[in-house]
Amino acid sequence: MKSWLETLEQFAADVIYEKRRGKRAALLRSVLFALSKVFELIVQARLALYEKRIFRDYTLGCMVISVGNLTVGGTGKTPVVEKIARALQERGRRVAILSRGYKSQPKPFLDRLWQSITFQKEASQPRVVSDGSELLLDSASAGDEPFMLASNLKNVVVLVDKDRVKSGRYAINELGIDTLLLDDGFQYLSLKSKLKLVLVDRTNPFGNNHLLPRGSLREPRRNLKRANYIFITKSNGKPDEDLIREIRRYNSAADIIECAHKPLYFQNAYDPADRQPLGFLKGKKTASICGIAMPDSFEQGIVRLGGDLVYAKQYADHHRYSQQELLNMINRSHRRYAELIVTTEKDAVRFPRLNRTDVPIYFLRVEIEIIRGAKDFDDCVSRICFS
Repeated sequence: MKSWLETLEQFAADVIYEKRRGKRAALLRSVLFALSKVFELIVQARLALYEKRIFRDYTLGCMVISVGNLTVGGTGKTPVVEKIARALQERGRRVAILSRGYKSQPKPFLDRLWQSITFQKEASQPRVVSDGSELLLDSASAGDEPFMLASNLKNVVVLVDKDRVKSGRYAINELGIDTLLLDDGFQYLSLKSKLKLVLVDRTNPFGNNHLLPRGSLREPRRNLKRANYIFITKSNGKPDEDLIREIRRYNSAADIIECAHKPLYFQNAYDPADRQPLGFLKGKKTASICGIAMPDSFEQGIVRLGGDLVYAKQYADHHRYSQQELLNMINRSHRRYAELIVTTEKDAVRFPRLNRTDVPIYFLRVEIEIIRGAKDFDDCVSRICFS
């Protein structure tokens, strides 16, 4: 079932981005275009209903910051959330990250049914990935991104629940939180946020410029006007004047911060003691495996770091790996004389246990580096901390 769904997902992506030709693909794109116009009407109507206070949003009596994007996936949001949360925590804020836990596994149905029948309090509580001192869930239960954030951030609470008003209340009342970060929160309108931070991927800012399901936009580009700060991610160090002009067409007031994903080191996925510098990859025959929204960008990064990429395997975004899939990857890499396999940190948290690692697997640890707008970023953090 999982394989069939991922195949369907890949087929849809190929149609949307016009990698498939022919009359049937063109007809399907026409249908998707019509549906995208309906979707746009729904999106704008929903915004208007919240703005007119016909739909109610909630305030929880603490600082709430949303971090999100206009497009589906691929902007590098998780490292940005990590950087913001760490900066706030270091300045004395008690921070909780609220995530919906995309593709996380719910509790077994019978457990949820029993809790409901017996009126157990746990049935209405969010899933606590980390209480700020201890990691309490695995990646399958939490979702890969919340688990990664909880693993990397000490003294920061991470909660998972579709109802982030409920999880926000829990964070404040039960865990003493004073600052809430809404991960992927730009479209979450039920909880009123003080600041809205929006990420735009320099390499693919607005996808194919169509809304879902014809493209990858969740909202029209003009809705950038709702943002207080705009982060241009995956910067190459040079100002992208064309993109900045495009952003300024829709938002003339927001501070623009340009940042890049800075590689730090390679970490063995199965041996915490095995950490290697970036030069470790240079000249080595390398294989790669990933299930992310923008796999080509990751593979190009391996080549830039000096790896000789002899084999690459791609899966759908958020793919949860089986042991057999990893063993197959090791076998194929071995046949191509690969000396190591490289993956992303987000993929590594979804790997099952392995008894065999004759081709070692490393993930690339990265962090966000501010290229331009460091003062604006510092002002943003100060605005939150000293509001």
